[in-house]
Amino acid sequence: MKRGIAILGSTGSIGKQAIEVIGLHPDRFFVTALTAHKNAALLFEQVRALRPRLAALTGVSEPVEVPDDLKFCEFRFGPRALAEVAREAEGQDVLAAVVGMVGLKSVMAARQAGKRVLLANKETLVAGGEMVMNACPKGTLLPVDSEHSAIFQCLQGAGPNPYERILLTASGGPFRTWDKERVKTATVAEALGHPTWNMGAKITIDSASMFNKALEIIEAKWLFNARPGQIQVVVHPQSIVHSAVEFKDGAVIAQMGVPDMKLPILYAMTYPERLQTGSKPLDLFALGQLTFERPDPEKFPALRMAYEALKAGGAACCVLNAANEEACYAFLRGEIPFGRISEIVETALQKHGGLPARELDDIDRADALARETARALMDGRSGSLIS
Repeated sequence: MKRGIAILGSTGSIGKQAIEVIGLHPDRFFVTALTAHKNAALLFEQVRALRPRLAALTGVSEPVEVPDDLKFCEFRFGPRALAEVAREAEGQDVLAAVVGMVGLKSVMAARQAGKRVLLANKETLVAGGEMVMNACPKGTLLPVDSEHSAIFQCLQGAGPNPYERILLTASGGPFRTWDKERVKTATVAEALGHPTWNMGAKITIDSASMFNKALEIIEAKWLFNARPGQIQVVVHPQSIVHSAVEFKDGAVIAQMGVPDMKLPILYAMTYPERLQTGSKPLDLFALGQLTFERPDPEKFPALRMAYEALKAGGAACCVLNAANEEACYAFLRGEIPFGRISEIVETALQKHGGLPARELDDIDRADALARETARALMDGRSGSLIS
């Protein structure tokens, strides 16, 4: 039976690659809905090609004129449309490939409608981990992030054996070999120069600061019911080992592949089956060598903050995420230096890290307060550092 998939964030990197792999297997999938933030031109192209019955532009305040040849599709507009599409779209699956806290409510809406969630939105579990996992019985939430997909794949061969450690790999980003002081003054252009992955701007900046890995530490805790001490970040510049799992007897099972998101996207869609992704297979003879390093917590304080937020519990992880979002986008606009990102997040954690996170209203309140504090801290910002 064909599976119907709603793609939230269809004009982003994950969304576009999802459409590519769906196109390879038209006998297995059909697209039921598409959403974009503001890229109306590309969304219209996608609707024209895939012919879903529902689509949305979520980053606009007013309706946008829809071309006559697309009138077969119902269009929604505005921020609320994201959760509406997740809830109302036909089909069994929702691919959550939007960036930021906006993903949380749409994931909860999809689950309330009984849909399986293919999760490529870190912030959903970072901000609302316990609440989300309580809404997701086994098999109803599958990871799409390459690292968490890798861990999930490694665990398939474990049987009843519990893991000892999760080895969460990180490329190290563009500043892996820089000294601490140089990192603080990095420009936007330098931070966007990721050595191995082609991602959206926000995720690329998060990779440079290693806040991306901080969010993944928190995500791994919830996805795999891990204690923080069981999650070890390993810097692996080649991005071939996507993550690994260690067992009691010392055995380590790793998932390897080319740096390509099509595999984890399609594996989530087809689990437990595997289909052709259209990408080149891994050529072990061409690799030469694989290297592994310890991360530098002084240069990348985001990693330390992730463990501290997990230890604090409550809304601390939500606060970390919200303050980082505000600071990251301010850096992209050239309003603060790179080194200020972690300083702003740390201050927000100190101020709001003790807030509760029992329900969605608590999470919304903590998110809003953290953003307000982050913006207040940026009021005295200096000139642009964009080059």
